[in-house]
Amino acid sequence: MQRWRGLEDIPQDWGRSVVTIGSYDGVHRGHQLIIKHAVDRARELGVPAVVVTFDPHPSEVVRPGSHPPLLAPHHRRAELMADLGVDAVLILPFTTEFSKLSPADFVVKVLVDKLHAKAVVEGPNFRFGHKAAGNVEFLAEQGKVYDFEVEVVDLYVTGEAGGGLPFSSTLTRRLVAEGDVEGAREILGRPHRVEGVVVRGAQRGRELGFPTANVETLPHTAIPADGVYAGYLHVEGEAMPAAISVGTNPQFDGTERTVEAYAIDRVGLDLYGLHVAVDFLAYVRGQAKFDSLEALLEQMAADVKKCREIVAAEG
Repeated sequence: MQRWRGLEDIPQDWGRSVVTIGSYDGVHRGHQLIIKHAVDRARELGVPAVVVTFDPHPSEVVRPGSHPPLLAPHHRRAELMADLGVDAVLILPFTTEFSKLSPADFVVKVLVDKLHAKAVVEGPNFRFGHKAAGNVEFLAEQGKVYDFEVEVVDLYVTGEAGGGLPFSSTLTRRLVAEGDVEGAREILGRPHRVEGVVVRGAQRGRELGFPTANVETLPHTAIPADGVYAGYLHVEGEAMPAAISVGTNPQFDGTERTVEAYAIDRVGLDLYGLHVAVDFLAYVRGQAKFDSLEALLEQMAADVKKCREIVAAEG
Protein backbone atom coordinates (compact mmCIF):
# COMPACT_ATOMS: atom_id res chain seq x y z
CA MET A 1 0.00 0.00 0.00
CA GLN A 2 1.24 3.47 -0.87
CA ARG A 3 1.40 6.15 1.83
CA TRP A 4 1.51 9.83 0.90
CA ARG A 5 1.93 12.84 3.17
CA GLY A 6 0.60 15.90 1.41
CA LEU A 7 -0.75 16.43 -2.11
CA GLU A 8 2.76 16.78 -3.55
CA ASP A 9 3.50 13.12 -2.68
CA ILE A 10 0.83 11.82 -5.07
CA PRO A 11 2.46 10.45 -8.24
CA GLN A 12 2.13 12.78 -11.24
CA ASP A 13 0.73 9.98 -13.38
CA TRP A 14 -1.91 8.91 -10.82
CA GLY A 15 -5.09 7.88 -12.65
CA ARG A 16 -8.73 7.60 -11.60
CA SER A 17 -9.54 6.27 -8.13
CA VAL A 18 -12.28 5.63 -5.60
CA VAL A 19 -11.85 7.90 -2.57
CA THR A 20 -13.15 8.05 0.97
CA ILE A 21 -12.31 10.91 3.35
CA GLY A 22 -12.34 11.03 7.15
CA SER A 23 -10.32 10.98 10.37
CA TYR A 24 -11.09 7.26 10.75
CA ASP A 25 -9.54 7.17 14.21
CA GLY A 26 -9.65 3.58 15.42
CA VAL A 27 -10.90 2.22 12.07
CA HIS A 28 -13.85 0.82 14.04
CA ARG A 29 -16.57 -1.44 12.65
CA GLY A 30 -18.58 1.50 11.30
CA HIS A 31 -15.51 2.88 9.53
CA GLN A 32 -14.81 -0.59 8.16
CA LEU A 33 -18.20 -0.64 6.40
CA ILE A 34 -17.37 2.55 4.49
CA ILE A 35 -13.79 1.57 3.69
CA LYS A 36 -14.80 -1.93 2.54
CA HIS A 37 -17.50 -0.42 0.32
CA ALA A 38 -14.92 1.92 -1.22
CA VAL A 39 -12.54 -1.00 -1.82
CA ASP A 40 -15.30 -3.14 -3.36
CA ARG A 41 -16.37 -0.26 -5.62
CA ALA A 42 -12.76 0.32 -6.66
CA ARG A 43 -12.39 -3.35 -7.60
CA GLU A 44 -15.60 -3.16 -9.69
CA LEU A 45 -14.32 -0.10 -11.53
CA GLY A 46 -10.79 -1.46 -11.90
CA VAL A 47 -9.14 1.49 -10.13
CA PRO A 48 -7.28 1.94 -6.80
CA ALA A 49 -9.02 2.71 -3.48
CA VAL A 50 -7.64 5.75 -1.61
CA VAL A 51 -8.33 6.90 1.96
CA VAL A 52 -7.78 10.60 2.69
CA THR A 53 -7.20 11.51 6.32
CA PHE A 54 -5.71 14.39 8.33
CA ASP A 55 -2.88 15.16 10.76
CA PRO A 56 -3.23 16.67 13.29
CA HIS A 57 -6.87 16.02 14.10
CA PRO A 58 -8.86 18.95 12.60
CA SER A 59 -10.32 19.90 15.99
CA GLU A 60 -6.82 20.76 17.28
CA VAL A 61 -6.43 23.40 14.56
CA VAL A 62 -9.99 24.74 14.65
CA ARG A 63 -10.12 24.72 18.48
CA PRO A 64 -6.55 24.54 19.89
CA GLY A 65 -6.29 22.36 22.99
CA SER A 66 -9.25 20.18 21.98
CA HIS A 67 -7.25 17.34 20.39
CA PRO A 68 -9.17 14.15 21.28
CA PRO A 69 -7.38 11.11 22.72
CA LEU A 70 -6.36 8.94 19.76
CA LEU A 71 -7.50 5.34 19.44
CA ALA A 72 -4.79 4.57 16.87
CA PRO A 73 -1.77 6.46 15.53
CA HIS A 74 -1.58 7.05 11.78
CA HIS A 75 0.79 4.14 11.07
CA ARG A 76 -1.60 1.76 12.86
CA ARG A 77 -4.60 3.12 10.95
CA ALA A 78 -2.69 2.59 7.70
CA GLU A 79 -1.97 -1.05 8.65
CA LEU A 80 -5.65 -1.66 9.41
CA MET A 81 -6.71 0.00 6.16
CA ALA A 82 -4.20 -2.07 4.19
CA ASP A 83 -5.77 -5.19 5.72
CA LEU A 84 -9.11 -4.01 4.31
CA GLY A 85 -7.62 -3.77 0.82
CA VAL A 86 -6.93 -0.03 0.58
CA ASP A 87 -4.32 0.78 -2.10
CA ALA A 88 -3.15 4.19 -0.86
CA VAL A 89 -3.51 6.45 2.18
CA LEU A 90 -3.13 10.22 1.79
CA ILE A 91 -2.43 12.08 5.05
CA LEU A 92 -3.14 15.78 4.56
CA PRO A 93 -1.36 18.12 7.01
CA PHE A 94 -4.27 19.99 8.58
CA THR A 95 -3.08 23.59 8.93
CA THR A 96 -4.94 26.84 9.61
CA GLU A 97 -4.58 27.68 5.92
CA PHE A 98 -5.96 24.28 4.89
CA SER A 99 -8.90 24.69 7.29
CA LYS A 100 -9.96 27.80 5.33
CA LEU A 101 -10.31 25.88 2.07
CA SER A 102 -13.91 26.11 0.87
CA PRO A 103 -15.77 22.86 0.12
CA ALA A 104 -15.66 23.69 -3.62
CA ASP A 105 -11.88 24.30 -3.53
CA PHE A 106 -11.34 21.10 -1.56
CA VAL A 107 -13.19 19.13 -4.24
CA VAL A 108 -11.10 20.63 -7.04
CA LYS A 109 -7.68 20.61 -5.36
CA VAL A 110 -7.90 17.18 -3.73
CA LEU A 111 -10.53 15.03 -5.43
CA VAL A 112 -10.38 16.32 -9.00
CA ASP A 113 -6.88 17.66 -9.72
CA LYS A 114 -4.87 15.17 -7.64
CA LEU A 115 -6.84 11.96 -7.05
CA HIS A 116 -8.99 12.08 -10.21
CA ALA A 117 -11.91 10.63 -8.28
CA LYS A 118 -14.22 8.31 -10.18
CA ALA A 119 -16.31 7.69 -7.07
CA VAL A 120 -16.39 9.06 -3.53
CA VAL A 121 -17.77 6.96 -0.66
CA GLU A 122 -18.84 8.60 2.63
CA GLY A 123 -21.09 8.25 5.65
CA PRO A 124 -24.36 10.23 5.79
CA ASN A 125 -23.04 12.88 8.21
CA PHE A 126 -19.78 13.58 6.37
CA ARG A 127 -18.78 17.27 6.51
CA PHE A 128 -15.80 18.99 4.91
CA GLY A 129 -14.31 22.33 3.94
CA HIS A 130 -14.19 25.66 5.79
CA LYS A 131 -16.45 25.62 8.86
CA ALA A 132 -17.56 22.10 7.78
CA ALA A 133 -19.87 23.75 5.25
CA GLY A 134 -19.70 20.89 2.74
CA ASN A 135 -21.93 17.82 3.04
CA VAL A 136 -22.78 14.74 0.96
CA GLU A 137 -25.49 16.62 -0.94
CA PHE A 138 -23.01 19.30 -2.01
CA LEU A 139 -20.48 16.58 -2.85
CA ALA A 140 -23.04 14.86 -5.09
CA GLU A 141 -23.69 18.14 -6.92
CA GLN A 142 -19.96 18.58 -7.48
CA GLY A 143 -19.78 15.02 -8.73
CA LYS A 144 -22.17 15.87 -11.55
CA VAL A 145 -19.91 18.77 -12.55
CA TYR A 146 -16.60 16.90 -12.31
CA ASP A 147 -17.68 13.39 -13.35
CA PHE A 148 -17.52 11.38 -10.15
CA GLU A 149 -20.19 9.34 -8.37
CA VAL A 150 -21.03 9.84 -4.69
CA GLU A 151 -22.14 6.83 -2.67
CA VAL A 152 -23.42 7.18 0.89
CA VAL A 153 -22.97 4.23 3.23
CA ASP A 154 -24.75 3.95 6.59
CA LEU A 155 -21.88 3.43 9.02
CA TYR A 156 -24.07 3.03 12.10
CA VAL A 157 -23.58 -0.29 13.84
CA THR A 158 -24.97 -1.00 17.29
CA GLY A 159 -24.43 -3.69 19.88
CA GLU A 160 -24.18 -4.02 23.65
CA ALA A 161 -21.31 -1.51 23.95
CA GLY A 162 -22.35 1.82 25.42
CA GLY A 163 -25.85 0.59 26.16
CA GLY A 164 -26.79 0.20 22.52
CA LEU A 165 -25.54 3.58 21.26
CA PRO A 166 -24.33 3.68 17.63
CA PHE A 167 -20.66 2.73 17.37
CA SER A 168 -18.38 5.75 17.00
CA SER A 169 -14.87 6.93 17.81
CA THR A 170 -16.34 9.26 20.47
CA LEU A 171 -18.15 6.38 22.20
CA THR A 172 -15.03 4.19 21.99
CA ARG A 173 -12.91 6.92 23.62
CA ARG A 174 -15.47 7.22 26.42
CA LEU A 175 -15.49 3.48 27.07
CA VAL A 176 -11.68 3.33 27.07
CA ALA A 177 -11.54 6.24 29.53
CA GLU A 178 -14.02 4.38 31.76
CA GLY A 179 -11.96 1.18 31.62
CA ASP A 180 -14.61 -0.68 29.63
CA VAL A 181 -12.10 -2.24 27.26
CA GLU A 182 -14.49 -5.10 26.46
CA GLY A 183 -17.03 -2.58 25.15
CA ALA A 184 -14.31 -0.79 23.18
CA ARG A 185 -13.28 -4.12 21.72
CA GLU A 186 -16.82 -4.78 20.47
CA ILE A 187 -16.82 -1.45 18.62
CA LEU A 188 -13.30 -1.78 17.22
CA GLY A 189 -13.62 -5.43 16.28
CA ARG A 190 -10.29 -6.05 18.06
CA PRO A 191 -8.70 -5.10 21.42
CA HIS A 192 -7.83 -1.46 22.08
CA ARG A 193 -4.08 -0.99 21.61
CA VAL A 194 -1.57 1.39 23.18
CA GLU A 195 1.91 1.76 21.71
CA GLY A 196 5.22 3.29 22.72
CA VAL A 197 8.86 2.77 23.62
CA VAL A 198 9.90 0.83 26.73
CA VAL A 199 11.73 3.17 29.13
CA ARG A 200 13.36 2.69 32.50
CA GLY A 201 11.00 3.23 35.42
CA ALA A 202 11.56 2.85 39.16
CA GLN A 203 12.16 -0.90 38.54
CA ARG A 204 10.07 -1.83 41.59
CA GLY A 205 8.33 -4.57 39.62
CA ARG A 206 11.69 -6.23 39.02
CA GLU A 207 12.49 -6.03 42.74
CA LEU A 208 9.09 -7.55 43.58
CA GLY A 209 9.48 -10.44 41.13
CA PHE A 210 7.15 -9.03 38.47
CA PRO A 211 9.39 -7.11 36.03
CA THR A 212 7.26 -4.82 33.86
CA ALA A 213 7.78 -3.02 30.59
CA ASN A 214 7.16 0.67 31.31
CA VAL A 215 5.67 1.97 28.05
CA GLU A 216 6.18 5.64 27.19
CA THR A 217 2.99 6.11 25.19
CA LEU A 218 2.65 8.22 22.04
CA PRO A 219 1.21 11.76 22.35
CA HIS A 220 -2.60 12.04 22.68
CA THR A 221 -2.97 8.27 23.22
CA ALA A 222 -6.35 7.10 24.55
CA ILE A 223 -5.29 5.31 27.76
CA PRO A 224 -7.74 3.17 29.75
CA ALA A 225 -8.85 4.13 33.25
CA ASP A 226 -6.50 3.33 36.13
CA GLY A 227 -6.53 -0.33 37.07
CA VAL A 228 -5.27 -3.79 36.22
CA TYR A 229 -6.07 -5.43 32.88
CA ALA A 230 -5.45 -8.71 31.10
CA GLY A 231 -4.05 -8.51 27.60
CA TYR A 232 -1.06 -8.97 25.35
CA LEU A 233 2.35 -7.37 25.08
CA HIS A 234 3.48 -7.33 21.43
CA VAL A 235 7.23 -7.29 20.93
CA GLU A 236 8.87 -7.67 17.52
CA GLY A 237 6.00 -9.72 16.11
CA GLU A 238 5.44 -11.88 19.19
CA ALA A 239 2.26 -11.59 21.27
CA MET A 240 2.91 -12.44 24.93
CA PRO A 241 0.11 -12.86 27.51
CA ALA A 242 0.38 -9.95 29.93
CA ALA A 243 -0.90 -8.44 33.16
CA ILE A 244 -1.15 -4.69 32.58
CA SER A 245 -1.19 -1.93 35.19
CA VAL A 246 -2.37 1.60 34.43
CA GLY A 247 -2.06 4.33 37.04
CA THR A 248 0.16 6.29 39.39
CA ASN A 249 1.35 3.41 41.58
CA PRO A 250 -0.28 4.63 44.84
CA GLN A 251 1.50 1.94 46.89
CA PHE A 252 4.68 3.96 46.45
CA ASP A 253 3.03 7.41 46.41
CA GLY A 254 3.58 7.81 42.70
CA THR A 255 2.29 10.85 40.86
CA GLU A 256 3.06 10.10 37.21
CA ARG A 257 0.51 8.01 35.30
CA THR A 258 2.13 5.02 33.58
CA VAL A 259 1.26 1.97 31.49
CA GLU A 260 3.23 -1.10 32.59
CA ALA A 261 2.95 -4.62 31.21
CA TYR A 262 4.25 -7.80 32.85
CA ALA A 263 4.85 -10.58 30.31
CA ILE A 264 3.40 -13.58 32.17
CA ASP A 265 5.78 -16.51 32.72
CA ARG A 266 8.58 -14.87 30.71
CA VAL A 267 12.00 -14.35 32.25
CA GLY A 268 15.12 -12.52 31.16
CA LEU A 269 13.41 -10.16 28.72
CA ASP A 270 15.37 -7.01 27.87
CA LEU A 271 12.90 -4.66 26.23
CA TYR A 272 14.44 -1.25 26.93
CA GLY A 273 14.38 1.00 23.90
CA LEU A 274 12.04 -1.26 21.91
CA HIS A 275 8.78 -0.04 20.37
CA VAL A 276 6.04 -2.29 21.77
CA ALA A 277 2.25 -2.51 21.68
CA VAL A 278 -0.13 -3.39 24.51
CA ASP A 279 -3.57 -4.87 23.77
CA PHE A 280 -6.29 -4.57 26.46
CA LEU A 281 -8.59 -7.59 26.62
CA ALA A 282 -10.38 -7.28 29.94
CA TYR A 283 -10.61 -5.17 33.10
CA VAL A 284 -9.52 -7.08 36.21
CA ARG A 285 -9.70 -4.59 39.10
CA GLY A 286 -9.25 -0.96 40.06
CA GLN A 287 -6.10 0.65 41.38
CA ALA A 288 -5.60 0.28 45.14
CA LYS A 289 -3.16 0.93 47.96
CA PHE A 290 -2.50 -2.04 50.26
CA ASP A 291 -1.75 -2.18 53.98
CA SER A 292 1.54 -3.98 53.48
CA LEU A 293 4.02 -5.08 50.85
CA GLU A 294 3.00 -8.68 51.55
CA ALA A 295 -0.64 -7.86 50.79
CA LEU A 296 0.43 -6.17 47.55
CA LEU A 297 2.49 -9.18 46.47
CA GLU A 298 -0.38 -11.53 47.28
CA GLN A 299 -2.73 -9.40 45.16
CA MET A 300 -0.21 -9.20 42.30
CA ALA A 301 0.08 -12.98 42.24
CA ALA A 302 -3.74 -13.23 42.14
CA ASP A 303 -3.86 -10.63 39.34
CA VAL A 304 -1.36 -12.57 37.25
CA LYS A 305 -3.29 -15.80 37.80
CA LYS A 306 -6.53 -14.11 36.71
CA CYS A 307 -4.88 -12.52 33.66
CA ARG A 308 -3.33 -15.85 32.65
CA GLU A 309 -6.80 -17.45 32.79
CA ILE A 310 -8.45 -14.66 30.77
CA VAL A 311 -5.84 -14.79 28.01
CA ALA A 312 -5.90 -18.61 27.94
CA ALA A 313 -9.70 -18.51 27.51
CA GLU A 314 -9.14 -16.45 24.35
CA GLY A 315 -7.71 -19.59 22.80
